[in-house]
Amino acid sequence: MVYHSTRNKALEVTGAQAIAQGIADDGGLFVPASIPELTAEDFNSLMFLSYAERAARLFELYLTDFTPEELRECTKAAYESGNFDTPAVQEIATLKDGCMLLELWHGPTCAFKDMALQILPHFLTRAAKKSGVDREIVILTATSGDTGKAALAGFQDVPGTRIMVFYPEDGVSSMQKRQMQTQEGENVRVCAVKGNFDDCQNGVKAIFTDPAMQKALADHGMQFSSANSINWGRLVPQIVYYVSAYVTMLERDILQPGQRFALTVPTGNFGNILAAWYAKQMGVPIQHLVCASNINNVLTDFIRTGEYNRKRDFHATVSPSMDILISSNLERLLYHMTHEDDAQIREWFTALKETGSYTIPRTLRDRIQAEFSGSFWDDTQTKAIIGKVFGENGYLSDTHTAVGICAARDYLAQTNEKLPMLIASTANPYKFGAAVLDAVDSVPADADEYEILDLLRKKTGMKIPTALAELRSKTVRFTDSVAQDAMVDYVKAQLGIA
Repeated sequence: MVYHSTRNKALEVTGAQAIAQGIADDGGLFVPASIPELTAEDFNSLMFLSYAERAARLFELYLTDFTPEELRECTKAAYESGNFDTPAVQEIATLKDGCMLLELWHGPTCAFKDMALQILPHFLTRAAKKSGVDREIVILTATSGDTGKAALAGFQDVPGTRIMVFYPEDGVSSMQKRQMQTQEGENVRVCAVKGNFDDCQNGVKAIFTDPAMQKALADHGMQFSSANSINWGRLVPQIVYYVSAYVTMLERDILQPGQRFALTVPTGNFGNILAAWYAKQMGVPIQHLVCASNINNVLTDFIRTGEYNRKRDFHATVSPSMDILISSNLERLLYHMTHEDDAQIREWFTALKETGSYTIPRTLRDRIQAEFSGSFWDDTQTKAIIGKVFGENGYLSDTHTAVGICAARDYLAQTNEKLPMLIASTANPYKFGAAVLDAVDSVPADADEYEILDLLRKKTGMKIPTALAELRSKTVRFTDSVAQDAMVDYVKAQLGIA
C-alpha cells in the first residue's frame, strides 16, 4: 500500500513515511492509493477476537510496510495495557427508542481521540525508524479540546519526541483546559492562542509548510509531524473502530450479516465521519452517514448546497470540539470523490485559503448527498436532548453526543427506511460538566468545575472518571498565551531555534 498527496497524486510514499511526515510538503493530505475491501468471510474471521487483535489485522491492510508482529506489538501496547476502563475498549449502549450509542470514550482522557492517540506514538516511533529518520520528531498539534489532551497523554515522555499543543484560549471547556494545563512529562508544552480553533489550525499548518522553518528544524536535528487527524496514523485507527463496531453488532445478533444501518457522527474537522466513510468503502454496510453539527454549521451548508464558505460568524458553544469552520479532512473525501483530481483539489483549497470559499459541481454535490446528510443544532436543543434522554433512559450523554442524538432522531423521523441507527458517542459527559449539569439540574453561580462534577454525580449516580477527579490536586504547569501571528516565534523559542 502506497500513499499519495491529495494535491499531487504523483507523489508516492509508504505508510511509514506518511505517518512520520504527517502532512505533505505541498500542504496536501496523504491518502491510500486504494481502499481495501472486506468480504463476509473477513468479517466472520474478526468475530470473537479482542479489540487489539481486530485492529492488528485491519492495520495489516493499510500499513503493509509494518510487519504483523510489529502491528500486534503496537495494538497490544495501546489497547491491552490497562489504558481503557473496559476490556472491550469500546462499548455499545442502547436507548429505549432503539438508537445505539458507540461509546468511544473509555480511554485515559475520556474522549474518542484516545482510540487513535494511544496507538499513534507506537506507530510514529516505528515509522521514523523505517523511514530512516534519525531526527527528533516534534509533534505540532492544534486542538479544539480533546485531541490536545489525548495527544499529550499518548506522547508523554516518549523517547525521541517532543509535543507542542495549541488550543483556543476561550474555546475549550474548563475541564479540557485543566487537563492540558496540568499535563505531566518532560517533552510536552501547551499554549493557548488568542482566537478560535481555526486560528490555531491555520497557524500550525502555516508552520508545517514553511520551508524556512523546515530547514531550521533540520539544521537542529528535528522534523515536524502531527497528531491531528491530518496524519494518516491518526485516521486509520478511527476506521478500525467502525469496522469493529459492526463486527460486535454481528456477534450480538443486533445485525444480521450484510444488514444495512445508518450511522450518525458529531463532527467538526470531518475526520471522525470520514473514517466511517472509509469503513463503508471497505464493506461495512452503512446505508447512510448523518453529519451532526452545532450552530457552526459550515458542513451542513456544504452538504446541502455544495458551497463551502468559511466566511461566517464563529460561535462558541457548549460542544466546543465542534466549533470549527475549516474542516480539514473534507479534502480527502473530495479527492476520492473526484476520482483523484489533484488539480481540482489544489484549485478549491487555494480558493478556500485566499477567498474563503469554493463551490463544487452539482453532480458531485448529488453524489455526496447520496451518502451523506447533515443537520445542525443549537445549545438549547443540545441541552434539551441531554435532559430528555436522561429522563427517559437514565443515560447521561455529553454535549457532542447529544448533537448526534438530535441529528439521528431527526434523520429517522424524515426517512421512510427504518434502519438501525448507530451514533458515535465521543466523550464522557463529565468533560463538559457545567453544560451537562445545566441540562439535568441547575448550576450554582459560584460552583467551580470540581463542585460541578460532585453535583452531577449526586444528580445522576454516574461515577466521575478517576482521571478527571484527580485533576483537583494536580499542579497547573502551562499558562502561556500568544496571538496567532506569534505562534512561529513561540515554537522557535521553545525549540531553541530562535
